[in-house]
Amino acid sequence: MPDLLSELNPLTGAPDALDGLLAIVGDARFVLIGEASHGTHEFYRDRALLTRRLIETRGFTAVAVEADWPDAYRVNRFVRGQLAGPVGGALGDFTRFPRWMWRNEEVAEFARWLRTFNAAQPQRAAGFYGLDLYSLHRSMHAVVSYLEGVDPEAARRARSRYACFEMFGENPQAYGYATEHGAWDPCEDQATQQLLELQRRAADPDSAGLMAGDELFHAEQNARLARSAEQYYRAMYRGRDDSWNIRDTHMAETLDALAAHLDSQGRAAKVVVWAHNSHLGDARGSAMGTRRGELNLGQLARERWGSEVVIIGQTTAQGEVYAADDWDAPGHVKRVRAPLPGSLEAHLHDLARWSGQDHYWLDLRAGAAAHTLGEEMLQRFIGVIYRPETERWSHYVETHPARQYDALIHVDTTRALRPLDPAGAALPGAEPSDDDLPDTYPSGE
Repeated sequence: MPDLLSELNPLTGAPDALDGLLAIVGDARFVLIGEASHGTHEFYRDRALLTRRLIETRGFTAVAVEADWPDAYRVNRFVRGQLAGPVGGALGDFTRFPRWMWRNEEVAEFARWLRTFNAAQPQRAAGFYGLDLYSLHRSMHAVVSYLEGVDPEAARRARSRYACFEMFGENPQAYGYATEHGAWDPCEDQATQQLLELQRRAADPDSAGLMAGDELFHAEQNARLARSAEQYYRAMYRGRDDSWNIRDTHMAETLDALAAHLDSQGRAAKVVVWAHNSHLGDARGSAMGTRRGELNLGQLARERWGSEVVIIGQTTAQGEVYAADDWDAPGHVKRVRAPLPGSLEAHLHDLARWSGQDHYWLDLRAGAAAHTLGEEMLQRFIGVIYRPETERWSHYVETHPARQYDALIHVDTTRALRPLDPAGAALPGAEPSDDDLPDTYPSGE
């Protein structure tokens, strides 16, 4: 590892400190910025700073995040000046566990900045979108609500199709269990038919005049989410590999559809993606792909767009993280254990000590870093749950980091992010709901 010292690039906070990372991005259209946990202040801060530079200087047109489409779309309306009020209201649809993942000070600060930027430079405005698939019922409601405003007969058909789910209230787990055990016929055909009808109407010039624009695309993506979520909740009872692959395939399809939609609006789509390292670090470079048969968004993006994709991971060795002890438990600040000997984090911690640089990045595409970090080593993945008592088996995976990422940002000692809401607090005006599973279920990533 000492041979990596000459390739270490300090991140000092100076205005030009990110220039080297921007040079790696080059002309890429998709920049995927990962994180080793969902509760680390520095990860949210650094990806926001890099994203701001990409929007300001490279013309990026969208930020797509590991959140559900309808929840993130409320933020999109806020940053585009279509939603009044404080930023806390714009983040108000993030009501399910883990609420802090998107309702935090770091995301609020970025949303305020993007709203100001878009207002000052509307010709260079960027949007904010979600890629995930948990909001089955909220998305079905959004499809029907949209159609009621533009085509009542189409809304009636949508209600009829989605009525297939009514037997289970707003409990998609019960739906998945009943269908996988033969107690209920799957609603797959109905969900697919609804998506196809919206896609046909979007392509019809006669209908496009009535239903064109962002709102039609919003409805179509909600129908896509409902279709994918229907498959996901059934696959949950077949094992992690099936459900994980459905989830990340849905993210890739949504990213593809978003890019095509933005292209159609007259500006070439250039998208920054924010998600966990487990979704963005190419699965073919870890045991996820080589031993468990899992794929992920980073792999699918590289296969789809090749050199137009740059993947940047983020890691830490020690400090704090905001996480829960179990599903739906309150989040709180937890101490991150020292990394396991021989792990990626241990090697990067040694580099920090030897160089005196707590915060730096490495180019993994060539040179000593590509060679040394191309070897197999354990890497730590902390989701919204952190279990230090079983850390080796709960959070470490065998990986070849240089095959996963083009570059790696390391912050040796980190702080916990800052939630907008106190632990366990209810949102003002929020109604209790059994709707859907928590974001990141069941992996926590």
